Amino acid sequence: MSIGNFGNIYSDELVTATELNRQPGRVLDKALERPITITRNDQSFALLRREEVTFLVQAATQSKAVFEVLTVAFSLLLGQEIGFEHPYGWLSVFDSDDLQDFIKDLSEAFRLIDFSSQAWDMIDVIIHEWHESAIAIASPELVAAFSAEIDEIPLTKPSAQSVV
Repeated sequence: MSIGNFGNIYSDELVTATELNRQPGRVLDKALERPITITRNDQSFALLRREEVTFLVQAATQSKAVFEVLTVAFSLLLGQEIGFEHPYGWLSVFDSDDLQDFIKDLSEAFRLIDFSSQAWDMIDVIIHEWHESAIAIASPELVAAFSAEIDEIPLTKPSAQSVV
C-alpha cells in the first residue's frame, strides 16, 4: 500500500446514514473497493478497511518522526544547540558532513514511500544505524579501544621440531 493511493481519499462515494441503515451489506461491499463517506445531518464519517486506517496511522506517525529527526539535523547544521536529553539529541555527535549525509539518506528513503512498501522499514533502519553509530562515537570505552596501540603478536609458522 502506498500513500499515493490515498491521494483521492475524499473523492469517495457519499452515502447517507439512512442508506447505510437500509442496505448495510451493499455499503460494506462498496467500502471494500474504496473509502465511503457516510453523512448524517451536518456530520461526515469515513468508512474504510481497517488495514487502510492502520497504514494511514502508521504513515502519519512515522512521517512525524522523520520530520522531527530532520528538523533536529537541520537545526544542528545551523549551529543550534540540541541537548542529549532530546530524543534525537544523539545527532549532535556528528559533524556537518555526517549530518548532511544523514539528511540525504533519510530524504532519499522518504521519497520511496510512494513506490516501495519497504520504505518505512528502510527509514527505521537508517535512523537505527545512525543512532548506533552515535552511541559508538559517544562511548569513551570504544574511543579508547579504537585508539589503543596494537599489542598483537604476529603468529610464526609452526616448525616440525615443536611437534611432540
